[in-house]
Amino acid sequence: MPIHNNEIADDFDRLADLLEIEGANQFRVRAYRDAARTVRNDTRNMADRIEDGEDLSEIAGIGEDLAEKIKTIVETGELPLLEEVRLRVPDALSDLMRIEGLGPKRVKALYHNLDIETIDDLKDAAENEKIQELEGFGRKTEHIIKERVERFAGAEKRTTLLVAEDIAESLVEYLKQSKGLKDIVIAGSYRRCKETVGDLDILVTAKKDSSVMKRFVDYDEVIEVILHGKTRSTVRLRSGMHVDLRVVPEVSYGSALHYFTGSKAHNIGVRKLGMKKGYKINEYGVFKNDKRIAGKTEKEVYEKVGLCYVPPELREGRGEIEAAKNNALPDLVTLNDIRGDLHCHTTATDGHNSLKKMTEAARERGYEYIAFTDHSKHVTVARGLDKKRLLKQIDAIDRLNDKLDDIVVLKSIELDILEDGSLDLPDSVLKKLDFTVCSVHYKFHLSSKKQTERILRAMDNPCFTIFGHPTGRQINEREPYQVDIEKIIKGAVERGCFLEVNANASRLDLNDDACKLAKDNGLKVAISTDAHSVSDLDFMRFGLNQARRGWMEAKDVINTLPLKKLRKLFQRG
Repeated sequence: MPIHNNEIADDFDRLADLLEIEGANQFRVRAYRDAARTVRNDTRNMADRIEDGEDLSEIAGIGEDLAEKIKTIVETGELPLLEEVRLRVPDALSDLMRIEGLGPKRVKALYHNLDIETIDDLKDAAENEKIQELEGFGRKTEHIIKERVERFAGAEKRTTLLVAEDIAESLVEYLKQSKGLKDIVIAGSYRRCKETVGDLDILVTAKKDSSVMKRFVDYDEVIEVILHGKTRSTVRLRSGMHVDLRVVPEVSYGSALHYFTGSKAHNIGVRKLGMKKGYKINEYGVFKNDKRIAGKTEKEVYEKVGLCYVPPELREGRGEIEAAKNNALPDLVTLNDIRGDLHCHTTATDGHNSLKKMTEAARERGYEYIAFTDHSKHVTVARGLDKKRLLKQIDAIDRLNDKLDDIVVLKSIELDILEDGSLDLPDSVLKKLDFTVCSVHYKFHLSSKKQTERILRAMDNPCFTIFGHPTGRQINEREPYQVDIEKIIKGAVERGCFLEVNANASRLDLNDDACKLAKDNGLKVAISTDAHSVSDLDFMRFGLNQARRGWMEAKDVINTLPLKKLRKLFQRG
């Protein structure tokens, strides 16, 4: 039974939670959290690395002890240390830490004073006004906890695209070994590259004697077979994800792919166009008087209703049908357009690889430039760069550039935007950089008005270049802070600043709607990975997904520019 990276990471995260609640050494706790992030973000499956004989301890941030623990999880499905800690600390307390604002000290207090172990316990205590009686909580805190518990309980549980990829690709590779299989593709929100995925819809074409359906229900990650038929089966995987497999005839393959890719709004729009021409369009084809006249390919379906082909990322019912009718769809940005990454971290602060190693990885990806934006000193990380250390890093980059002839390392930093809108390093040193990335890392709970004013005030500084992860969200973990994103976008245009599309798979910030809003307002963005390791550089594709869903073309993205033009763009005023 294959073990996925997310399952390994979940074990490390839960272990870190329980150890922190227990009061363990913070360095030990942080090591497990860092390992969880490293494993979850790795674009290669740990099980595959082990099978290939790789030494996991050579992965940045994974030492020999953690490597051995990963190997144990892959081989046995369990982490013995986690089981040991669970005997001392109730496992459900880890779930309480998913509630924003409940750190280990508060969870420990709730457990010891009110016997709160579960989300339901917490909800009951808040409703009965028991939490406000505890020291360090109060009525206001109790009210906030109650609101967040309700939001947490009501939130739709969806899987990030990175995790869905790991699950889906393993299953598809397994199904490809089926006898008589021809075509196989994952449709639905997965194909539309939505940032999170609910269920998986897999379509195949196959010979009549194909073994694909039996092989599907026999997959060793299946924990429940909900439906098993000749042309359709549905299962639930160990991850909790539901997967639907449909065998469709080749003559209907394009129609079925179009139908099951969605979205519902897009499909309704296409069907309405078909009705005006006297056609019936469904998953089986395009029909005229019960005669199938198209459906083998998606292109045929679109052509029959007078549309050019619409890329899956645009199929959301947001004007793409009208644009396709007028042959006015955008020429979406691609990975080949990207010339460099403008937000990366090194071992100077909280990254896992050196300047040199990260630069070599960027060169291998064919980049013309890469920027290192290690954190500033204020609140983000304990080892953030102060003025002295930043000047030292500038010198190190100059020396590295002297040795390079096929890639340029840009000098930058990720600055904290302070509560009053100031930046946490003086302009005198910031002027020595090629540009800056400025981000909100604390005081997330300001009102929308105050948060917006804070950011616009920071943008007034001529040393402000790119606004990093502009809403501060972490998918399934932290809600975006309140901010008027339209006002921020317009403010950036007025000041000659840019917004980032953070491609980290757990952020994907800006979201697709905000990307479209930025494009509509003439604001260019930087698609950057916020990489903390070499493998994180591969996140670029997720940022591209967001930009493409927001109708963005190469001209809308600043890191598609050659270096000379990029430098000119960075010169404000």
